[in-house]
Amino acid sequence: MKKTRSIAANVLVILLSICWLFPVYIVFVNSFKNRSELYESILALPEHFSFEYYEKAMKKMNFLHALGNSVLVTVVSIIFIVILASMTAWMLVRTNNVLSTVIFNIFVATMLIPFQTLMMPLMQEMGWIRDTLHIPMLDNMGGLIYMYIGFGASMAVFLYHGFVKSIPVSLEEAATIDGCTKLGVFWKIVFPMLKPTTMTVIILDVIWIWNDYLLPSLVLSSKANRTIPLSTFSFFGQFTIQWNMAMAGLMLTIIPVVIFYLCAQKYIIKGVAAGAVK
Repeated sequence: MKKTRSIAANVLVILLSICWLFPVYIVFVNSFKNRSELYESILALPEHFSFEYYEKAMKKMNFLHALGNSVLVTVVSIIFIVILASMTAWMLVRTNNVLSTVIFNIFVATMLIPFQTLMMPLMQEMGWIRDTLHIPMLDNMGGLIYMYIGFGASMAVFLYHGFVKSIPVSLEEAATIDGCTKLGVFWKIVFPMLKPTTMTVIILDVIWIWNDYLLPSLVLSSKANRTIPLSTFSFFGQFTIQWNMAMAGLMLTIIPVVIFYLCAQKYIIKGVAAGAVK
């Protein structure tokens, strides 16, 4: 009976995996087809595997420039999210008073607010900052990074907060007695112990920021500032859609983040469990 259940569970997992991978298969095989092959059957394999459409897609997307923009936005945003959120969570745990509890609950509450309810007021506010204070928050990479830091802070603080609670205060007290400053205690004692949660925050935010289309579409308007998701939209015209090149562009978009995820996936479950349960 136990063996039968195990086989059934494995079969179910395989079927669910196939369902999940099916859209990826569709994108992959159709990225190699010409228009006639694509309209004949979207499921069949292409007659010839040629990277012709990948080359055309890269040229039309200005892929390398868009890739550089996406890497810049993602890396800088995550660096600031990790540093600021880890420090914030550490101070909230160690102060442990009514104010810190209220601040932490505000961070948690902001995780429940859909971005769609904020996007119009956000754009109006950023427009006011640009027009009144003359700080270029719109159509600017710095403005986009600033917004990502704000939207990514709540989840990061929540994860770090749970993990910091498991770090013994005695370690910090011993470092202080040995002459370590407050900042030194954090960087030399606390932050290295936050590695599992840090990796989790990095992975989740890389996937989110890299694939995000809505916020960059609201903030960035010039072609020079386009990120990868925005550049793929160039294949979707008002009257025609270049499906084969669009599929090739989507594959080019997916590949970097999949490689990153495969390299760092072992930290996800450990980091989420440590940050959310402890």
